[in-house]
Parts: sequence; structure tokens; C-alpha cells
Amino acid sequence: MAIDLDEYRNLDIKEIGIWPFPAKIAVFVIIFVLIQTAAYFLFWQSQIDEHTAAKEKEEALKTEYLDSKRKAVNLPAYKQQLEEIRSSLGELLKQLPKKSEMDALLTDINQAGVGRGLTFVLFKPAANEIKTNEMAELPIEIRISGAYHDFAKFASDIAQLPRIVNLNNIEITNGKDGVMSMSTTAKTFRYLDAQEMDAAKPEGKK
Repeated sequence: MAIDLDEYRNLDIKEIGIWPFPAKIAVFVIIFVLIQTAAYFLFWQSQIDEHTAAKEKEEALKTEYLDSKRKAVNLPAYKQQLEEIRSSLGELLKQLPKKSEMDALLTDINQAGVGRGLTFVLFKPAANEIKTNEMAELPIEIRISGAYHDFAKFASDIAQLPRIVNLNNIEITNGKDGVMSMSTTAKTFRYLDAQEMDAAKPEGKK
């Protein structure tokens, strides 16, 4: 069926009641779309945004709840781990000498070399300790001469000392008559006493 376009061009809005049925349907659809669009921007959009925000908050609370539940279930294991860490820390602290014990430790290091038949060419503790908030590090320059296998035994003896001593930058060179020389920097540590810790704190935190 042919559509008379002139008929639709001459439609008068005041006579909408006698418009052709297709024209009425078209106007109804346009009005419906306009109403839906206006309702979306005036009412529905804010409700949709509120719903989305509530959904996101619900998911966040659910995640927080599950995380809290997991922590509560694992709390006994966390407590046990904490006790193990405290115990390990206590054992490590026992290996750090007090300030009054440093001289005895230096003597132990010296005796470890002498006991293996090594000759100390240089045994020079640093003039000043390197201090952090909780401990002090004392580097000791060491140069000894002797046989290679005695160097290995000396290093083993150092590792078995009750206090922590690390041998760093080890260099071994050949000397005359088969006598070898070993240079190293031994580092030992001690924990600071209460007075030293207090002195290391910033002025406002003392």
C-alpha cells in the first residue's frame, strides 16, 4: 500500500484525533521515549547509582568479613608463630655480646687462630663501632699467615663461637716457603644497652 507523504506533511497537531493510525502510533512512541528518557535522568539514574554503590559496599563488607573470619580461624596458628619468633629472637640476642663482653670475644677470635698454629700479622679492631638503633657492629681487620687447611679450620672455629662473628672479604695469597697469607675483615655485633639506645633516639622521643 502506497504512503501519501503529502498527507503526513499537512497534519495539524490541533487535529491529532483525526490523524491516520500510523501517525498516531509514531507520536505515541516518540512521547513514550521522551517520558522514559526524562524519568531516567530525573529519577532512575540516582537510584541506579545508589544501588551500584550499595552493591559495591556489600562486596567490600563481604570481603572484610571473610578476611576477619580467616584471621580468626588462623589466630591460634598466628599466636604459635609469634611465640616461635620470640623464641628465635631470644636465641639470636643471646649470641650478641654485651659491651662488657667484647674484650673477651676479641680474645676468643685471637685464640681461635693461635690454636690452629696461625700467626697474626695484623689484628686491628676499628676505632669506632658502627651503631644502629639497636646494635653496634665492630669490624676487625685480620691478616694471618699459615697453611691453607689451617685457614679452613680457623674459619670453622669462628663459625662455632657462641657469639656471632662473620668473616668478610677473604683473600688468600701465596707467600715464601709455602707459607700462605689470608686477609679478612671479621665483623662482630653487640646489642646496645638501655643508655645507648636512649642516646640513639631522636631528641623528641627520649
